[in-house]
Amino acid sequence: MENYTYNSLTLQLEGLNVPQDSVYPVFLFFIFAYLFIMFANVGIVVLVFADKNLHQPMYLLFCNLPFNDILGNSIMVPRLLIDMLRPPSERLINYYECVVQAFTTHMFGTASLTILMIMAFDRYVAICNPLRYAAIMTNKMVVKLTASAWGVSLVLVGVLLGLTIRLNRCRAMIHSPYCDNASLFKLSCESVFINNVYGLTFTVVLFTASIGSTVLTYTQITVVCLTSKSKSLNSKALQTCSTHLVVYLILMLTGMANIILHRFPQYTDYRKLCVILFHIVPGSLNPVIYGVQSKEVRKFLLKLFKSQKILSSC
Repeated sequence: MENYTYNSLTLQLEGLNVPQDSVYPVFLFFIFAYLFIMFANVGIVVLVFADKNLHQPMYLLFCNLPFNDILGNSIMVPRLLIDMLRPPSERLINYYECVVQAFTTHMFGTASLTILMIMAFDRYVAICNPLRYAAIMTNKMVVKLTASAWGVSLVLVGVLLGLTIRLNRCRAMIHSPYCDNASLFKLSCESVFINNVYGLTFTVVLFTASIGSTVLTYTQITVVCLTSKSKSLNSKALQTCSTHLVVYLILMLTGMANIILHRFPQYTDYRKLCVILFHIVPGSLNPVIYGVQSKEVRKFLLKLFKSQKILSSC
């Protein structure tokens, strides 16, 4: 018979089930991945703001992604690493800390999609309306797009968690590596019908808007490229749009894998690993992809490397 603990402020995390002989290799993998995410994303943001040549709408909008990756991983990964070294019975978390973690993780996923949507709009204007690009993508427009991406995410996730924290709790076990909305409302013995309906609507609307806007944007860009005889325009479209599209596909594939595995309880351990990789993989690859593809970033790094080499030789 199940034990009930009503509205307990202390919850227990199931955590990530790792075989005893694999704990330290997995721990080292995650800690190095986390350190790389922090170093690469902080570095790319500093680089963009340090070099005036990178003070362009494309890079300023992109800075939202590193900030989101830093925030999302900083709340989830350190706690996960600590719990991996603890016995299962000692993986305890305060309810309010759990709510903050759930809010942050859902903000990470939602903001990732909304940020990529505004970046797609920037690419559309740059390729389809190059002569009006400077007039449209002003600093004011960049601020508006950034505010809309974070504002929409904040409202959607705020309602999602608001519907959950209104529920009384009768359980205290979080069956997940970290706190999320589904794990929280499953602690309740009350009806969660509204939570399920809103959660499903939230997911469908967000993915439909994201996929629909991306397909529409890239269809129009493709049409312009196919009808244009400008090699420079096609080259610019291939360089900048391919980068954005690769980042988008990585996020969508890791996100969809997580959603699909939720439907198969027999693959619980794979789902747990997948939800962690949903944070780590995009956070690790985003700065690398943009750093490798961007001519301006490569130039800045090369100039920095040369200046350091000259200083060391003096």
